[in-house]
Amino acid sequence: MERSIKAVLFDMDNTLFDFLEAKLTACKRMVEHLGGGDPEDMLGYFLRGTPGFEDLENIRDYLLDNELYSEEDYEICCRIYETIKLEALVLYPGVKQTLEILKEEHITLALVTDAHSNNAMKRLERMQIKEYFDIIVTNDMTGAKKPDHKVFYFTLDLLDISPQQALFVGDSPGRDIEPARKIGMITAYAAYGDRRHYSDNVEADIVLSGITEVLDIVLENKKIGENVK
Repeated sequence: MERSIKAVLFDMDNTLFDFLEAKLTACKRMVEHLGGGDPEDMLGYFLRGTPGFEDLENIRDYLLDNELYSEEDYEICCRIYETIKLEALVLYPGVKQTLEILKEEHITLALVTDAHSNNAMKRLERMQIKEYFDIIVTNDMTGAKKPDHKVFYFTLDLLDISPQQALFVGDSPGRDIEPARKIGMITAYAAYGDRRHYSDNVEADIVLSGITEVLDIVLENKKIGENVK
């Protein structure tokens, strides 16, 4: 922690807000409409990795596999999903406070997400936190997804800083923490947002029980830097 932190890079989903819970709420509403099915099972289709975390084909597959499919119900479920997953979003405690104080301390803030820019902007605007970020890096900008190092280097190049000058905050050990750590970034594991409970396998510089703990890291680092000067 003797390195100077000039920027904090945040993952978005399940780091700033509980996106899985919002998706589960959407699944519950879809099941209510259908009059059958299981929300947890439906959510599991989105977590398969293929066709993708946001792909509406997950809904089609679930309906077909559970003999609930009709074209009309599929279209209605897609509309329910897109509407409710946004409406149900809730920021984790302390997110706005943390972002506000970091900005007051003149720390550069970046958002790094695998979401498409259209989806990312909708969520950030819904949560009213878009204005805090100096840059927002999305999947369609980089042409890659975490843990590809290209995503991290792309962001660092935009910020014109070295990995050693950045703190990365994310909830995924494999997609966020491990690659950021490998290229030399300081890492903060958002254990509070890891709904899949991978915490036993995480090698991070700091493990966060809440997002406001980022302030302790950055402000202490800044104080050390000032004393050295």
